[in-house]
Amino acid sequence: MRRVCITGVGVLAPGGASPNEFFAKLAAGQSSIRRLQRDFVGQLISPIAACLDFSATDYFPALRAGMLDRFTQFALVAARQAVADAALGFDQALQDRAGVFWGTGMGGAQMVEQGYIDLFRKGLDRIRPLTVPMVMNNAAASQIGIEYGIRGPVMTYSTACASSANALGEAFRAIRHGEIDLAIAGGSEAMLTYGILKAWEGLRVQANEDSQDVSASCRPFSKDRQGLVLGEGAGALVLESEEHAIARGATILAEFAGYGRSNDALHITKPAAEGQVRAMRSALLEAGLPPAAIGYLNAHGTATPVGDPVETAAIKSVFGDAAGRLPISSTKSMHGHLMGAAGAVELIVSLLAMQESVIPPTANYRQADPECDLDYVPNVARRGVAIDAVMSNSFAFGGGNAVLVLRRYDL
Repeated sequence: MRRVCITGVGVLAPGGASPNEFFAKLAAGQSSIRRLQRDFVGQLISPIAACLDFSATDYFPALRAGMLDRFTQFALVAARQAVADAALGFDQALQDRAGVFWGTGMGGAQMVEQGYIDLFRKGLDRIRPLTVPMVMNNAAASQIGIEYGIRGPVMTYSTACASSANALGEAFRAIRHGEIDLAIAGGSEAMLTYGILKAWEGLRVQANEDSQDVSASCRPFSKDRQGLVLGEGAGALVLESEEHAIARGATILAEFAGYGRSNDALHITKPAAEGQVRAMRSALLEAGLPPAAIGYLNAHGTATPVGDPVETAAIKSVFGDAAGRLPISSTKSMHGHLMGAAGAVELIVSLLAMQESVIPPTANYRQADPECDLDYVPNVARRGVAIDAVMSNSFAFGGGNAVLVLRRYDL
């Protein structure tokens, strides 16, 4: 089996338009959750989200921008950052041996909504000619493939909150088993539309706007938590085989060491600790690491009343006596739940935590919960912490679980 390395990262997320800017905000405990500035905000029960201040024409010519849904625009921006960070150039040989592995929960949600507005609100008898290729879930992966001339596998994974974690794990496996030498992998999501926000309201899993501080509305693992806050964004990573990275003189940021996946097979929305345990143990087994070797765990931690205690129980089961000493945080408290992009963005957070020796906090932690009694790094980052391996959890509606493990790279 080949070793797999990370050589580039890119982030476009609430709080930062680059990995360093984004991580600095998280390390400072700064939440990007705000009241939505949309014309439909008065019709929402919970009018809050973690939005991007993003203008497509800052990154694309106007004509090009108009041919891309927002989730694809995010994807291309993050992918460009990751490719530049990896100092990567694509020749014909690499184009044949490279792939794109991308995750999204709802694909071109903006264009779906616009089509409905055009048809049912404006009464038009036609919608935009490029609606189908803009809406399709594989649009982002396909556009990345076109941008770099990638002729290997260009794959899309849509497994709700675990989408980009699965995409990264499958890219890791494809390189590890010799199918390809390099992959651009990650995920993007842009689903903050009126229709989708109303649909999420129907599930009753969203947090209410905090009356004292809207930015503190998402409170993972805190006893007074009320639910998740939706966000938008993208995260991209360049994965390479060790041989390929060394041969081209790349800077190796970390080793991608393990990937675990499982399915609860229990309930479409309610999580199960047993499934999460299987995924975490599988990732550790593939990485060849004991639980005590993990120096930081970026939790799924959505701040739902049910989900956080289940994840806590699963962590205890996997880590045993080491669970109480393990620093855990949910950065969703600051950047919101990025759905299909969450796994990729949070893996980049985990990587940067290891590189910078800084553990970002679980912001807005107010009150201890007896059912959530681990070390959640409340409110203030920990600096100067030696971290040799990290784990990132993504647990999804539908019962899918995906867990990723990175370690420091040593020759």
